[in-house]
Amino acid sequence: MRLCNPQIYSVVGMVILFLYPWDIGCLGLSSGSGPLTHRLQASGITGTAMRRQKRSWVWNQFFVLEENMGSDPLYVGKLHSDKDNGDGNVKYVLSGEGASSIFVIDESTGDIHATKRLDREEQAYYTLRAEVLDRDTNRPLEPESEFIVKVQDINDNEPKFLDGPYTAMVPEMSPLGTSVLQVAATDADDPTYGNSARVVYSILQGQPYFSVEPKTGIIRTALPNMDRETRDQYVLVIQAKDMVGQMGGLSGTTSVTITLTDVNDNPPRFSRKSSQYTVQESLPIESVVAKIKAVDADLDSNAEMDFRIMDGDSQGTFKISTDQDTQEGVITLQKPLDFETKASYALKIEVTNRNIDPQFLSLGPFSDIATVRVTVADVDEPPVFTSPLNKMVVSEAAKVGTIIGSVSAHDPDTATSAIRYSIDRNTDLERYFNIDATTGAISTAKLLDREVNAVHNITILAMESHDPSQVGKGIALVTVMDVNDNAPMFAIEYETLLCESAIPGEIIQTISAVDKDEPLSGHRFLFGLTTTATGNLNFTLRDNKDNTASIMTKRGGFSRREQALYQLPILIRDSGSPSLSSTNTLSIRVCHCDPDGVTQSCSAEAFMLSAGLSTGAFVAILACVLTLLVFVLLIVTMQRRRKEPLTLEEERDVRENIVRYDDEGGGEEDTEAFDMVALRNLNVIQDPKARRDVSPDLPTLFTSRLAYKTLPDNVIFREFIWDRLKDADVDPSAPPYDSLQTYAFEGSGSVAESLSSLESLSIDSDQNYDYLSEWGPQFKKLADLYGSSEGRNLFS
Repeated sequence: MRLCNPQIYSVVGMVILFLYPWDIGCLGLSSGSGPLTHRLQASGITGTAMRRQKRSWVWNQFFVLEENMGSDPLYVGKLHSDKDNGDGNVKYVLSGEGASSIFVIDESTGDIHATKRLDREEQAYYTLRAEVLDRDTNRPLEPESEFIVKVQDINDNEPKFLDGPYTAMVPEMSPLGTSVLQVAATDADDPTYGNSARVVYSILQGQPYFSVEPKTGIIRTALPNMDRETRDQYVLVIQAKDMVGQMGGLSGTTSVTITLTDVNDNPPRFSRKSSQYTVQESLPIESVVAKIKAVDADLDSNAEMDFRIMDGDSQGTFKISTDQDTQEGVITLQKPLDFETKASYALKIEVTNRNIDPQFLSLGPFSDIATVRVTVADVDEPPVFTSPLNKMVVSEAAKVGTIIGSVSAHDPDTATSAIRYSIDRNTDLERYFNIDATTGAISTAKLLDREVNAVHNITILAMESHDPSQVGKGIALVTVMDVNDNAPMFAIEYETLLCESAIPGEIIQTISAVDKDEPLSGHRFLFGLTTTATGNLNFTLRDNKDNTASIMTKRGGFSRREQALYQLPILIRDSGSPSLSSTNTLSIRVCHCDPDGVTQSCSAEAFMLSAGLSTGAFVAILACVLTLLVFVLLIVTMQRRRKEPLTLEEERDVRENIVRYDDEGGGEEDTEAFDMVALRNLNVIQDPKARRDVSPDLPTLFTSRLAYKTLPDNVIFREFIWDRLKDADVDPSAPPYDSLQTYAFEGSGSVAESLSSLESLSIDSDQNYDYLSEWGPQFKKLADLYGSSEGRNLFS
């Protein structure tokens, strides 16, 4: 089977160079060697005695141009079998990649066409298989052969920058030709065929500052010493063109943004070479005096500055530091200002870059100098003490009024200003000292005691006479010197135990002493027995010469039954001048000890118990007795609290009870409900009923009262109150605590006494009420009731 390609003259021009001129013809396919063998068949040429020969040559590819824009199917080639006699009995069949969908074959002629536009970038070649079949039997006439249809590339893809757009940074002031960035473009065309994929680079925008290498795409600086402070960013447009940049080639572009980074190429500069500031002389230490500004065109660490005072401050009155946020020089006060001493300062300030790049030293000194003048303003200052701390010493034996020292202060503004002195009593609450307001002499105001307070720290106030608001302060430290005014005594309260089995000469106690005084040479105590105790036959004392003494026995055979406690007076003397002494009593208790000398019991009671009952038995008996006593007390208490009910009147005592009655009276016409005479008439004598919880043997506590109506008005109320007070004091039913007694008493001034008809029932009255009828119609009712005997007997 042969493959005939009409385009062989153009597509495989390179192959034709290897053929003889008469070899142009069809390609023969043979299955003799390999999957697909092509034989080139040449026809005989007239004019010479030549016959047709078959020449074998390996050929298994078709070439088809991509991107065919025609409307008709593209002719690819032709299949032909030697067994095809042209009678229509042979059928050609095509299979494989793209068969039927892209490539179609004419079954009768073997012509192959491409029905779709091909794109090499999508698929570069197709593998197809060809068969020759008998049309009637459908049997293969030749073995199946395989061949390739290769899509021939054309320049149909422009270069593309897959990583664009680009950003890059390069330091300012970089040398000429400094590499900045490399860009790369890719072309989808076949790099092995022609120049379709050979790209060259050029710069369309960004000159004359930058350049690009045509073959590599490396972008370099084209100008030296580009300054960021002048321009800090550039935008480049880079073009990539295929076909080696020739006319007709396709191109693509990308942008490159290049930023110049900062370097320390600018020195700091003061915006003002000279400045002046004024401050008060009373300005506190560490206060800000001034802030000076220096400008550096660089950024970040390249603009960091350091300041220093070069001249004008030999005493170290000021300090300058850098504010890390603003990079300003901050001048602060380190020592107090004094207008009278120095009224102005001229400070020479230098500023330098903190991080200097050596490669830019040639650009000049990276420092600058400015002058700052500080003027001190005078203020009215408080008095100043000549010495802020005055140390004084006084003996604790000093008498009241003793001068112990003096202080002195002056007005720093006016030398002739008078000063008055006083003591801050918050520092001398006990008022131990006084001070002369004019001279400043300090004296004692009380007797001092070193043992109470050894050091007095008092504050002295000095104020200007013409301006008391200006007050200065000083310290007077008074140390009280010791005198021997305290006698020594026992260091602790000793409890000395003596065993009955003690032998003569045995040490039973070692004592020491303390003294509140503090002599400069230290304490030295002398111990001894008093005169009355020197001759005793029981104990002796030995001074150990080390401020201790030992108490020893003179004899043995001590017994608790004979004497359980001994009192030994001991005399202790100090070494002061004058020497002081005291007598201290040492109590020695005789105890029973075991053979090892360990105390067992020390009291006579314990000795008696040992002869009779044991301690446990004695405690048990004592507990039983106490229990019985408590039980008896409880019974007696309960019996005393058991009381009989009170009388009806006591239960109805309005001071302690609320009595409720569901009884509606009939007004003044009701004479059966209650007798109100006792409430209305003060002259009625009431006999109090005895309480049932009080012994009946008590004599009556109430006596008859005088009739109140016989007393003057100013006496009535006093007698009434005293009577009620006496009744309350002797009333056995009154509570034991103070209580409020309330009485309603209007006196007895009315000649008619009570108007109650209830009272008139119980008390005969000889009063004539006929005058009521003369008072008018308002009193007609009263005249009817009381004006005649009939009226008075109305309710009888």
